[in-house]
Amino acid sequence: MAADNRAAFAEIYERYWYRVFAVAYRKLKSREIAEELVQDLFATLWHKRAEQAIQQLEYYLLAAINRRVIGYLRAHQVRAAYADYCRRYQTETSQETEHLLAATDLSEAFAKALLRLPEQSREIFRLSRLEHIPVADIATQLNLSPKAVEYHLTKSLKLLRTYLRDFTLAATIFLFIR
Repeated sequence: MAADNRAAFAEIYERYWYRVFAVAYRKLKSREIAEELVQDLFATLWHKRAEQAIQQLEYYLLAAINRRVIGYLRAHQVRAAYADYCRRYQTETSQETEHLLAATDLSEAFAKALLRLPEQSREIFRLSRLEHIPVADIATQLNLSPKAVEYHLTKSLKLLRTYLRDFTLAATIFLFIR
């Protein structure tokens, strides 16, 4: 084979290909991949025939196919791990996007519901719930009794629940459908 004798290479191929294939197939459990690795091994053997001085050809071929199988399995493991990572990242990203869209929708629905409140109730709700001002301070600021402020807050909360009921119902249905 070192003298570029194709007949010698054909003889080597016929003599050893099945043993080499059997080793690869036993470890990979895939005929196509085992055949591909064996073919690659013999192609490399032919292309590097002048560079190599092989003493024990059978041992060389069996060790070489083992290295190729291990290399293939490592590469396959890396590709599989990367594919899993991509799937997880895509799932997480789509979930984050869905949560962001849901939060945006809720904010818009809340803003629209606030605009539907009577003006004084909206102002009292804003001061109490959004700016966290105590009832007594709101009463003083707007020249109302604390009971009137509490009445407006109760009324605002009841109206907001009513206005947002359709939105929360749709959101709940969406969550159960998924």
